[in-house]
Amino acid sequence: MTHAPKPLILLSCGGTGGHMTPALALARDLTARGYVVEAITDIRGARFQSLFQGMPMHVIRSGTAGPGLTGKLKGVASLLIGIGQAFRLLLKRRPAIVVGFGGYPSVPGVLAAQFLRIPTIIHEQNAVIGWANAILARCAARIAVSLPATQGLDEQELKRTTVTGNPVRPEIAALSNRPYIAPEEGGTLSLFIMGGSLGAKVFSTVIPQALAMLPPEHRARLSIIQQARAEDIALAENLYAETGIKPVLKSFFDDVPEQLAAAHLIIARAGASTVAEIATAGRPAIFVPYPHHKDQQQKMNADAIADAGGAWVMTESGFTPDALLARIETFLQNPSILSRAAEKARACGKPDAARKLGDVVVELLSGQ
Repeated sequence: MTHAPKPLILLSCGGTGGHMTPALALARDLTARGYVVEAITDIRGARFQSLFQGMPMHVIRSGTAGPGLTGKLKGVASLLIGIGQAFRLLLKRRPAIVVGFGGYPSVPGVLAAQFLRIPTIIHEQNAVIGWANAILARCAARIAVSLPATQGLDEQELKRTTVTGNPVRPEIAALSNRPYIAPEEGGTLSLFIMGGSLGAKVFSTVIPQALAMLPPEHRARLSIIQQARAEDIALAENLYAETGIKPVLKSFFDDVPEQLAAAHLIIARAGASTVAEIATAGRPAIFVPYPHHKDQQQKMNADAIADAGGAWVMTESGFTPDALLARIETFLQNPSILSRAAEKARACGKPDAARKLGDVVVELLSGQ
């Protein structure tokens, strides 16, 4: 007796790693359940194709707006082209469900599905719903959110909402079972600095300047692994050279799970996926939210962990060498502070978020 093939699930995602990472985690969960999964993305999302391990990825146009009126008009034109491309793809592939992960690149696939009356699910990674998901939520069959207090959904939308957490890769989820080992008294303090998908220039200047002010015996105890933009690496190297510290500086790390596992302290932006991965790994962090989002979504992401005692939040204007120096000195002198924060961070993690989001997909397929 042959079994009918399971239906196709199409993931609409793109742009930055913050939107692609949860899509990747869901893809792996659904594939493990036997479903056929494909992705629809933009040219930026296509950069992550190797992580999807051979899963078909359809590249279409998206509607990211540029500066000024001309940029906005070009963005609208690109969006319309992308919607047309998505229509043709969906009519050809006939997915049972389309799942969107927010951001401009998710709009064509989800919007085309809604016009064609294909059931859609949207997932919001941040503490406040983004522009794209706010539009798509109105006609979505199900809405999944990472945090219970996600802002921006109306009463009717909340009735269709499930709190799943923000899906992380299995390699990250596995870290939830690995204990945090605090630095020994007088031993090495390992720092892992993550600058987000594009790095953060402020980290390349402030961090080495702060560490330069430590006493030599404290500097000798530091291990620094730092992500920096390619154009900032030379600047960071010159500043670190004055400290005697020999950091590992790269524009991209393909072994983030291993780096998280080895770190005693993370310094990072507060994108939703970054926060989710750090919390799942149970590592204490200093978050420096990107300050230029209108809705301050990164600050709200970071506050969710900091309010639970698992992290510290520093505004970019307050992220000065003197302020960072004071925190690092405190941790060097009293590492038990880091242990307590690690425990609180782990309690905020959702290592089963991919499974929970997968359950939402399966329930919608079965008509529940």
